[in-house]
Parts: sequence; C-alpha cells; structure tokens
Amino acid sequence: MDTHETNGGGLRSEMRIARSALEGIRRDLFTDPFAFRPLPPLGGRGRYTRWLPHAAVVMLTNLVMLGSLAYEPSPAGVLLALFVGAPLLMTLFRPVGAWWLSMGSLFVTGVVTGAAPWTPTGLVSHMAVMVIVTIRTRPRMAAWMWLLTAACGVFLGILRGSGYDTGTLELTVMAGMVLVAVAAVRGLTESRQQVAAQAAVTEEERSRRTVLEERTTIARELHDVVAHHMSVVAIQAEAAPYRVQDTPPELAAAFQTIRENAVAALTELRRVLGVVRSENPDAFADPEAPQPTLAALPALIENVRSAGLAVEHVTTGAVRPLPQGVELSAYRIVQEALSNVLRHAPGAHARVEVSYVLGGLGLRVVNGRPDRLAKPSPGAGHGVLGMRERVGMLGGGMTAQATDDGGYEVAAFLPVGAPGEAAA
Repeated sequence: MDTHETNGGGLRSEMRIARSALEGIRRDLFTDPFAFRPLPPLGGRGRYTRWLPHAAVVMLTNLVMLGSLAYEPSPAGVLLALFVGAPLLMTLFRPVGAWWLSMGSLFVTGVVTGAAPWTPTGLVSHMAVMVIVTIRTRPRMAAWMWLLTAACGVFLGILRGSGYDTGTLELTVMAGMVLVAVAAVRGLTESRQQVAAQAAVTEEERSRRTVLEERTTIARELHDVVAHHMSVVAIQAEAAPYRVQDTPPELAAAFQTIRENAVAALTELRRVLGVVRSENPDAFADPEAPQPTLAALPALIENVRSAGLAVEHVTTGAVRPLPQGVELSAYRIVQEALSNVLRHAPGAHARVEVSYVLGGLGLRVVNGRPDRLAKPSPGAGHGVLGMRERVGMLGGGMTAQATDDGGYEVAAFLPVGAPGEAAA
C-alpha cells in the first residue's frame, strides 16, 4: 500500500513537471511569437555607438547572404540567401518570430528543395538567430530552441530516409555548447543587475530610516524645549493674579484660561512623547536632563580631545542668547560633525568655528587630511542626513563636501529672528 502511494505520488510529481514544461514552451514560443519587440539602443553611450548591436546584426546578415550566394550561385541560391538572411534581420524587431522563420526555412530547404537543411551559411544563420534570441529574451528559451531544433533535424532525417545526412548531431552538439555559454553569461548578468538594484533599494531604505530616526530624535529634544517654555507659561499664569491686588475677575479668568491651555498642551506633549519613545525607551539615559546648548560646546570639545582628536575652537561675533531650538540644533550639528571626523579621518586636525552674525548663527567644522586609513563604517554619510534635517527644520542652509587638501568641511547657517524675539 505504501509503495503504491509512493509510486502514485512520484507519477503525479512527474506529470506536474511535464505540464509545467509544456506550459513554459507554450508561453515562450507560442504566445504571440511575432509581437513587435524592437531592440533598444545601448544606454549612456555616444551618438553612434548606441547602435552598434543593430549594425553588427545587419553586417552579419549581409555576410551570411553573400556567403550563401557564393555557395549556390544560381536563382535558387538567391532564394536560399533570403531564407538565411531574413530571420537574422528579423531578430532586431521580432526575436521569437525570427526563430520560427528560421525553423520554417529548414523545411523549405530540407523538404521542398531536397537539399541538406543546414548548409554552411544556414547553420551560421540559425546559430546566430538562437544566440540573439537567447540574449534578447530569457535563458530558458535556449533550452526550448535547442530541443525543438534537434527534434526538427531528427524528423527530417526520418522523413528523407536513412541515407539523408541532416547534420543534426553536429548542430546539436555545437548549439548546445554555444547556447549554454550564452545563457550562463545572460543569467550572470541578470543576477548582477538584480543585486545592484537590490543594493540601491536597500541603501535608499536605509537613508529613509536614518532620516526618520533623526526626526524622532529631534521630536524628543524639541519636546523638552517646548515643555519647558509651556511650564513657565503655566506657572506665571497661575502666579500672576496674586501679584496684583484686587485683581479684576475678568483678568483672573483670563489667566486661568491661559494656565488650563498650557497644562492641556503639556499633557498632549507628554502623550506624543510617549508614542515617540515607546519603540526605544532607553534612547536617553536621563530623559529629565536639560538639553545641551552652545554653552556646552567647550565640554564637548574637551571630550573629543580626550579621544585623541586635535580640535581648535573659534567663536566670532557678539555672543548672545539664541532660541533654545537653534542652540540645541547647533550643538548637535557640531557633535555629529566631530564624530564623523573621529570615524572617517583618524589623526586629522579639526577646527570648529561658531559665528554670531546678524540674522543667524554660522557653523563651520573642517578637518584636514587623515594620516592613516579609517576603519570601515556602515553608517557612512547618514550623519550628514541628520544634520540636513536639523538645518532644514530651522529654514537654514548647509553644505558638506570634501576640501582641496583631502579633508572635509561642514558649513551651516541657522537663521534667527530679531533679538527681542530670540530673548522671548
């Protein structure tokens, strides 16, 4: 019973394989075989080199037709030359139909005229047609064409009798070696293209994820900044009525409304922060700690110096208080730029310039040429994305590029409103 079931299962598997093969032949060779599929020009080439494949096919067609006329210099030879040349030329527009036309010429040559189906030029033409079709379609087409060509040769041998030499064995062996090589190269090329496309998609997704992570970090930091100011508003609104004697009821009600709105805004902020931090609750070791400002830059630079990086810090312009979001973003930009120097330019000298100018804050972090090779870093270039996100959020501008001496420079400008607005 078990043996019978095993044999039955094996038979069903073989039938499924046979049906799949027949379906593949039908789809590749019989479904709209004469569809118009022009050979596209080579991309990214010169004006004339783009058409090299087309010129090569036309030249091969002319050579095959001239060779056929030399092999049979007669009116019948002209017809034979058309039979071997037309399929080659047709591969430029209808590749599968060109193979069927080449197969049809075999019957005309081998059955109607009684000559050998594969003359030397006919053999070259049919081989070239199969190679071009394999390149232009898919690798498995080589197997179908090889099998049907061999079957056609065997059929012609049976039809014409045992004394009729079709040359099927020679053609089958030669075509098998050539088509296997062409299909292997085509499959390898497609695999490399798929790997390159997948790598590009992976890099794009990685960049998007980096941007989203940076935006999440910015949202967390801005929460602390906004929450601080909203807390101050709520406290001052609550304390304001007690600073004035005989406060009018309307004014007390207005301060109460301000306080209630501030507390409601704080509640919403905490709710949003809970959602943002839910995926990574340990993003900050101390979520209650104040966010850094430009006043913390000297400590940051000293920390980087202790890691072995020579850093020069220069501040120009009149130092003045800036909005907390601007100072936080400036600090993070300098921090990320120095981290990039540590990762990608070991042994280089760095310079940090902070410029307080009219209308904003200028930042410049530049480093020289490294004195040794840097270790591979999987996040190369993604820190720049985060810096661009911060600058773009504030409506500023930023450049990040290599310098002429082999170093790297990050320059950013963060716009700031009027002094009174900044103090507020």
